[in-house]
Amino acid sequence: MNKRLWITSIIGVIVLAVFGVFFSAHSNADQSAQSNQRIKIIFWHEMTGPGADQIQQFADNFNKKQTKYEVVPEYEGSYNQAIQKVLQTHGTNASPALFQSMDVSTGQMRNANITTPVQKFIDEDKYDMDKIMPAARAFYSKDGQQLSMPFNTSQPTLFYNKAVFKKYGVKDLPTDPSYDDIKNAAKEITDKSKGAVKGVTVDAYGWYFEEFMANSGQTLANMDDGHDGFPTKVDFTNQATVNAMNWLQEMNKNGSFISFGSGSTSASNEIASFLSGKLGIMLQSSASMGQLEAAAKPGDLGVTYYPRPNGQKSNGVAIGGASLWISNDKDSATQRGAWEFIKYLMQPENQAQWQKATGYIALNKDSQTEPVLKELYKQHPEAQVPSNQLARTKPNATNSGILMEGLVQMRTITQNAMQQIYAGRNVNDALKDAENQFNSYLAQHNKANGYSNK
Repeated sequence: MNKRLWITSIIGVIVLAVFGVFFSAHSNADQSAQSNQRIKIIFWHEMTGPGADQIQQFADNFNKKQTKYEVVPEYEGSYNQAIQKVLQTHGTNASPALFQSMDVSTGQMRNANITTPVQKFIDEDKYDMDKIMPAARAFYSKDGQQLSMPFNTSQPTLFYNKAVFKKYGVKDLPTDPSYDDIKNAAKEITDKSKGAVKGVTVDAYGWYFEEFMANSGQTLANMDDGHDGFPTKVDFTNQATVNAMNWLQEMNKNGSFISFGSGSTSASNEIASFLSGKLGIMLQSSASMGQLEAAAKPGDLGVTYYPRPNGQKSNGVAIGGASLWISNDKDSATQRGAWEFIKYLMQPENQAQWQKATGYIALNKDSQTEPVLKELYKQHPEAQVPSNQLARTKPNATNSGILMEGLVQMRTITQNAMQQIYAGRNVNDALKDAENQFNSYLAQHNKANGYSNK
């Protein structure tokens, strides 16, 4: 009897195992079929590190929350590499449904006519764009049409080492510093440290060159920086730019300024010098906030708005970073899926998490009340400064980006001009040469591409 029970039990176990395998295979087949039935949204991005990790997490969460779409993020290299791939693959099966494009490529993307403006879906859904920071929206819009959705957004921000200021008895900088506020503090640090600590640095970087003009309320290119038509010339010799470059050169001449050169290596070197107490003040992207907060002692990191001209109110600076574009070579259902994922990314809780994970600014205004940001600001009050700077900026033609092709080339030219100025060259001569050089390039570029305001 016991033997029969034992055999019966064994048979039962085998039967259950067979059914388990069957149902498991059936379930997996159902899941696979369900996945195959989803509309695939290929998303090309250029994020690495925490940014890439967070994008993947967003995609995973979105895919779990619904069964109609499957978002597949794919890293495509640097901004420039990814944009070239987008242009080369458009109209083929290899092209993405959704892609990330850097700020300086906005004019190029618009003129290429390879995307569907997100305004189409905003209108269809009556999506409330008032929730998105106005200065960020304005950068990626033209004639009242939202071309793309701002995503990884940064602000140029001034950082200062409070420990250095305290050590040498220098008063903290105001939240909205003038050129003189910075010049005086930098000179005081250098003098009191007997040159052991340099007061200030500003990378020879085209983005900062543009931001000095934006914060002064000065257009860089005609046609209102491209918002009213194709720019045909730039103006680097305006009084606002001359004043800014003279200010930098003056600090260099009095010994309080140090140049680390240009490029990613220079940025890394100046951050290392800043954190080691050998540098008092520097300009950096707000996206550096997380790195600086992690390395600095609590309370040692000072953050202010971008420097403004003496005796003048800040006009506000333009954003940096990139935005999200929807390819127009995909069917309507796929484009709709790309838009649904964009909406998901812009939800307050997701924007708050994006800022915490990456240092980029949460663009949905409601994000500021999310627990994750409240806790971040409680631990690091300085982390709110870039958001406040962006929120207070009233968009106009001078602080809403430059809708012009060739901005990468222009930044190389203005970077070289800044380096010459740091080396002691006459400011007006350096700026005039840079202006002539780029205007020559722009005329040839416009002619080759048939760009005209007629």
